[in-house]
Amino acid sequence: MRLTLFDLDHTLIPFDSGMAWTRFLIARGVLGPEFESIYLEECKLYVTGALDIHALHRTMVAPLGRLPREELEALLDAFRTALGPTLPIAAHALVERHRAAGDLCCVVTATTRFIAERYAHGFGIEHLLATEAAVDANGTLTGEIDGLPCYREHKLTRLQAWLLASGRRLDDFERSWFYSDSFNDLPLLQAVSDPVAVRPDAALRRLAEAEGWAIEMLG
Repeated sequence: MRLTLFDLDHTLIPFDSGMAWTRFLIARGVLGPEFESIYLEECKLYVTGALDIHALHRTMVAPLGRLPREELEALLDAFRTALGPTLPIAAHALVERHRAAGDLCCVVTATTRFIAERYAHGFGIEHLLATEAAVDANGTLTGEIDGLPCYREHKLTRLQAWLLASGRRLDDFERSWFYSDSFNDLPLLQAVSDPVAVRPDAALRRLAEAEGWAIEMLG
């Protein structure tokens, strides 16, 4: 059996899913127009390492805690419908190639699950490892992260735990792929048999070229 793993932001999609969700909420009046610049600035700090994933997650998720769960679910359903045309044809073709080969496919992303699962569904990928949003006893989003964020070395940890739950290990697969754009994903890229750099950042491109890893731009 073969395993294929996909990062989401700037890999399967050539943009940030959190920004797409933010703009969607602003357009519907759920968030104020100033929130786009707030989120963008925090993303810049996050990329440089000046802001951790917990703070970024809190900025994105905490404001949603005031919404009734039914309203949030309706927004997420509308978001899933709206994102369809934004999913690249080349990424669809890549996923379908692996699915047709019988590979076990999974999205492994730092993005919050309730956003990421809409994209995974859009690509027809059943399995998803993502950052989990914590809720209180009433099921209300707190803005905190539940457990380990699906980020950096934790992507590999989360993958290993997911496989172990079904009695498998990464070494059990005859071949394994991980598609990612980011040097932050190095622990998981180094753990698979076939690392693929997709639209790689500068650090990942240098490493991919030095190691002879495949580099793809997906259109």
